[in-house]
Amino acid sequence: MRKLDVFTHILPEPYFRLMMRIAPQHKDMGKRVRAVPMLVDLDERFRVMDRFDGYQQILSLAVPPVEALAPPDGAIDLARAGNDGMAELVTRYPDRFPGFIAGLPMNAPDAAIVEAHRAIRDLGARGVQLYSNAAGRPLTVPEYLPLFDLMAGYDLPIWLHPARGADFPDYLTEDRSHFEIWWTFGWPYETSVAMARIVFAGLFDRYPQLKIITHHMGAMAPYFEGRLGYGWDQLGRRTTDQDYSAVLRSLRKRPIDYFRMFYADTALFGAAAATECGLKFFGVDRVLFASDSPFDPEKGPLFIRETIKVIDGLPISDGDRERIYWRNAVRLLKVE
Repeated sequence: MRKLDVFTHILPEPYFRLMMRIAPQHKDMGKRVRAVPMLVDLDERFRVMDRFDGYQQILSLAVPPVEALAPPDGAIDLARAGNDGMAELVTRYPDRFPGFIAGLPMNAPDAAIVEAHRAIRDLGARGVQLYSNAAGRPLTVPEYLPLFDLMAGYDLPIWLHPARGADFPDYLTEDRSHFEIWWTFGWPYETSVAMARIVFAGLFDRYPQLKIITHHMGAMAPYFEGRLGYGWDQLGRRTTDQDYSAVLRSLRKRPIDYFRMFYADTALFGAAAATECGLKFFGVDRVLFASDSPFDPEKGPLFIRETIKVIDGLPISDGDRERIYWRNAVRLLKVE
């Protein structure tokens, strides 16, 4: 069966060279990506991919976000180099890479719009990758709203990837996060916060066909279904210094109904119960196969192998399995 992995990461050679020149000592996730050969070594990537029958990848730039690596001018150059590099790989190896997701310089909002148009129109990008915050700013500030309008107009997806570093403390009395809590628990929280801000900004009312693929099966949303439902039906009853009642009245649906409008991927590192929970929450038509390769202990194959094992073991029909593995992606991304 065909398997189209919609969230795998790469550092194309021109991008990697520029990144190492601009930010050779970038900390935290910068350290992580420099230790994963498959991110830059195509031969190693192909050796890993060849272990799995019918396996293909949609390419996206690996963390850190370009806006975390450089000021605006440098981030613009990085985004262009990354998108050009991924587009070249898709052209050279279409059977392996049916498409790519554009990276954007979010610390330069106007340039991000220009680059999104260029990547989609000129390079054939199948969507754009945004992070849960843009250099610490929410995605729903006015400067970034044109991106949602742009992607709704193209009818192509936004991939939503978490972003948080060790400098985001676990407690107000500390100056940093410990034990990589910023990643393990911080990243799902980051994605969930970004989803909530999109919901309460009314973006799904403004753009009912907006397509947003949330990394790691919608983060906290499926597990917290009750809090999203009956909990947020009472929005404002816990707050004394701000009146949120108008927010609920301004929305056309219950908050939980908007959360079900997101799409979700299967990049849960082999967690079967969590996969079933997410599938039940979003429904089979909104779940897409993704592995998050190559960020696993084996530096490539483990997350692919374990995710396939989970999907193959799901108590669903072969037709539904096909939808998760590739049919939903083909429909959303408009690839052959």
